[in-house]
Amino acid sequence: MTRKKRIAVYPGTFDPITYGHVDLAHRAARLFDEVIVAVAGDSGKQTLFSLEKRRTLVEEAIGDETGAIRVGSFDGLLVDFAAEVGATALVRGLRAVSDFEYEIQLAAINRRLNSELETVFLSPAEDLGFISSSIVRELARLGGDVTDFVPPAVVRALDDIDRA
Repeated sequence: MTRKKRIAVYPGTFDPITYGHVDLAHRAARLFDEVIVAVAGDSGKQTLFSLEKRRTLVEEAIGDETGAIRVGSFDGLLVDFAAEVGATALVRGLRAVSDFEYEIQLAAINRRLNSELETVFLSPAEDLGFISSSIVRELARLGGDVTDFVPPAVVRALDDIDRA
């Protein structure tokens, strides 16, 4: 008997993707047969980068030589995207206790919308837990060095915005 492929979706706006996001994607790939890093289009957030640019940056940042991670994008309900790709789990990151309440609410809503979809919480490596996309955007906006927090492609993209 063949086991059904275990597919997880790791959703986010990834505006921009950070080393914390990359770490979580690779951790999730050790737990699932396939992880789809799903870049959210219409998230209600004002994004710095377009959906196409964020997706390209995620593809460049992940660099998965095993083929266990792929990148997708979606608009609309996450549970609908998860169903389309055959996912049985969502991967969410928890950096701190402050993330927990919001993430538990999302998990409850998603479970109500699709009772077959589980949410798995992962924490990033200890040295990456303080990094967030919003902090990176603010640091870059103020001229700070973000090279320790984001992949080189993101550093270049942020530099391009500064020169524009």
